[in-house]
Amino acid sequence: MRCPSFLAMLLLAAALPQTVGAQVGQARHDLAIGVNGGFLINKMSFQPTIKQNWKGGETFGITFRYTCEKYFAAICAITAEIDYANMGWTELIEVENINDTYRRDMRYIQMPIFARLGWGRERKGGQFFLQAGPQLGYCFSETEHYSEEWHGDQSWYRPNGVIQQYGKSVENKFEYGIAGGAGVEWSGKFGHLMLDARYFFALSDVFKNGKKDDFGRSANGPIMVRLTYLINLKKTKGDHIK
Repeated sequence: MRCPSFLAMLLLAAALPQTVGAQVGQARHDLAIGVNGGFLINKMSFQPTIKQNWKGGETFGITFRYTCEKYFAAICAITAEIDYANMGWTELIEVENINDTYRRDMRYIQMPIFARLGWGRERKGGQFFLQAGPQLGYCFSETEHYSEEWHGDQSWYRPNGVIQQYGKSVENKFEYGIAGGAGVEWSGKFGHLMLDARYFFALSDVFKNGKKDDFGRSANGPIMVRLTYLINLKKTKGDHIK
């Protein structure tokens, strides 16, 4: 009697991890592709400080998503994008009897790669998600916009006396940093519709930042709101997926 009982316990112990694993982690092989578009507001982090207003700009691109697993209640996926974004800055020039305005458009191609966790429905219904990961970018174009009345060559006409940025082209075109945010998704018969908000913290500077350079810090920090539509290229089969 003891031997069969002991063997039964061993078999149960061997089967238990597989049973738990089947309940906890369920593999997925879902692939989706689509388009995104939205709006961003940006302020540059400058040292020495340049006073600014939020600068608005457009952003749009292509989104890829691979869903790999459902772990407990969390739906795990990797998302990659190739985006266009119009960043830069708008200066706040508050000097009496001076009507100067200045704005710089800095146009980037960006590639964020997100690890994503979602909670909710996969096929039909709503889902909340969090995402975060690295982002690379390249500034391929820039344009400066000056007012007709202009006193930018005289530092006493600026709140902090900083005028080195005028006419100074982007020196570090490659950009890298960390992005992250949250959003909601609605999935249905015709695909997935997502709305998300995210923040990008640049770890690189647009101007050189050596001891003899004009700026010790010059980095983008946009807040983005984006709408994305995805269609399924591949879906995991199974009635257990809701």
